[in-house]
Amino acid sequence: MTTAAGPAGRLGRSTPVVESTSLVGSYVSLTFDDGPHPVHTPHLLAVLREHGVTAVFCLSGTQALAHPHVVRAIAADGHVLGNHGMDHDDMSGWPDARIQDDLERTTAAVRAAVPGAAVPYFRAPYGRWGRTPEVAARLGMRALGWRLDVADWEPPGTDELVRRLSSGVTPGAVVLLHDGGGDRGQTVEAVDRLTPRLASRGWHFTTPARRS
Repeated sequence: MTTAAGPAGRLGRSTPVVESTSLVGSYVSLTFDDGPHPVHTPHLLAVLREHGVTAVFCLSGTQALAHPHVVRAIAADGHVLGNHGMDHDDMSGWPDARIQDDLERTTAAVRAAVPGAAVPYFRAPYGRWGRTPEVAARLGMRALGWRLDVADWEPPGTDELVRRLSSGVTPGAVVLLHDGGGDRGQTVEAVDRLTPRLASRGWHFTTPARRS
């Protein structure tokens, strides 16, 4: 679960936090935290495949170790893999060495399922950054924030999620959603309904920026 804290890229950090897409205009990036989940993530993958959407999955190391076949399925569908820490701990008060150990173990857990996989992003659990962007950068990862959080971790109901997404999307936004950490059936249904709706309005789905 990630809290509904304000957009992380506006914290004035020395190491920037990405909250925009790689392309300018009517583009949006869907990102999913806390997985992989053995039920909801495969359902979500089927929805994204049907609608031709590529997303970012910020994975928990513990969950990746528990469900390596789902990690492989995410990678096989061409989605981008992200690091979300081993156990969803708040790292904001941790020293660099402890953060680095956690991030390295998480990436190793992901690569245990998909050897050699690229892991270009790190997202701090709860959106509490501390020193994590600087440490992630040293490990070759960009800190990934968001511009829109619809609080699907509550969950508020599928209709409400669709409403929040439809009304909240802005050009270039990185959108924070969840495929793990609880029952994410509403999120999967909302994405299934939303993506063709946005496409019909001229929106395109892409990945977040990888450079400042």
